[in-house]
Amino acid sequence: MGQTAATAPLDPLEPRDLVAPHHDDKSLNETLLDHVWRKPGKGWFMLFGLTLSALGLLVIGVTYTLARGIGVWGNNQPVGWAFDIINFVWWVGIGHAGTLISAILLLFQQKWRTSINRFAEAMTLFAVMCAGLFPLLHTGRPWFAFWLFPYPSTLGAWPQFRSPLVWDVFAISTYLTVSALFWFVGLIPDLAALRDSSKTKLQRTIYGLFALGWRGSGRHWHNYKIAYLLLAGLSTPLVVSVHTIVSFDFAVSLLPGWHATIFPPYFVAGAVFSGFAMVITLIVPARKYLGLRDVITDRHLENMNKVILATGLIVSYGYMMEHFVAWYSQNQYEMWTFYVNRATGPYAGVYWLMIACNVITPNIFWFKKCRTSIPIMWVASIAVNIGMWCERFIIIVTSLSQDFLPSSWGIYTPTWVDWCIYIGTLGLFGTLFLLFLKFVPAVAISEVKELQLELKHARHNSHGAH
Repeated sequence: MGQTAATAPLDPLEPRDLVAPHHDDKSLNETLLDHVWRKPGKGWFMLFGLTLSALGLLVIGVTYTLARGIGVWGNNQPVGWAFDIINFVWWVGIGHAGTLISAILLLFQQKWRTSINRFAEAMTLFAVMCAGLFPLLHTGRPWFAFWLFPYPSTLGAWPQFRSPLVWDVFAISTYLTVSALFWFVGLIPDLAALRDSSKTKLQRTIYGLFALGWRGSGRHWHNYKIAYLLLAGLSTPLVVSVHTIVSFDFAVSLLPGWHATIFPPYFVAGAVFSGFAMVITLIVPARKYLGLRDVITDRHLENMNKVILATGLIVSYGYMMEHFVAWYSQNQYEMWTFYVNRATGPYAGVYWLMIACNVITPNIFWFKKCRTSIPIMWVASIAVNIGMWCERFIIIVTSLSQDFLPSSWGIYTPTWVDWCIYIGTLGLFGTLFLLFLKFVPAVAISEVKELQLELKHARHNSHGAH
């Protein structure tokens, strides 16, 4: 006996529960544009004041650094890389979820990306902006940063292409450019919607300027789809290449704890892990404040938690393989780094916090109750980002502070300037994100409408079959 549509088991890949069924085009417009036209509440202004205050710390830290030199940081011999590179790698990793959600899930036709891709793309842009500050300041003379680019030089002073610093410049600049184009192209239909619903001439002029004359004609949609797909195709290899290149900063060296071929895949998995955690951290309060529960549903959050679980397991596997290879090689320096220095050395507390946050925490998502509990997932996502920051700290500081010669060992302690710049980048990120929520639709309106239409057709066909 065949099963009817009503009694057949649900396909886990079927895009059910991705948009509340009672919505039509008009109500979706009202829901998704409301937060742009609505006057911000006290909560938004309080958060904006907080992030602006943190941004002020960035200005203080950077100004003091430029005036006095990077000697005001905690960097020393042998720890020449410290907070600057830790935070650089951490911010680049956070930016990875946006490209994965937008580009790769688009190419695989995963419908659950639709309501969250705009959040993730914006997060990518702002995170990469924060990341780019650190290598620039780390050079000590950021006003000569143009030396890192292969501009036509009459003096023949070309970049040193064997330097990982140059690789970073090319990777980050390419990633930022493609991500910005991808984000902006996806915004064009929604900017046109804002233009058409504007209440003042100034608003209509500004949004109309950025909408690039969009009229929603068949030709416009045809060109839009092709451009969006091409940019998705360009973005996809960047997910793998950018953090792989960042991992080469370490893997090409000979330091114990760094000289490892597992770094590229392990760094990419860690980047997606921290990126998805940051999306959860931002999207949970935003969907409540903006009233987007009908569009960003529990199904979206549960799927993201599944990705966090999967990438968390890959990261845990990377940790195990590092320890296994150190033991299997019987290299005394590698064994010292992994089994003694990291676990029992001066930074052991940071190491065990990393294990608790990155290895233990994601495993709670094996349980559906935890995957669908808003408070649990939000706290877990913050823990994951703390753990990933600790991971970068452990990788960089422990390998540098105690390397081959005990006579050259040293302890690293960050200064107030280090903390100001780091907290300041959090403020920069938060300020840009709050401005994004105020002036741009947080959810891709045209894509949600398209998905809603598909779901209505699917329901109609399923009722007809029944």
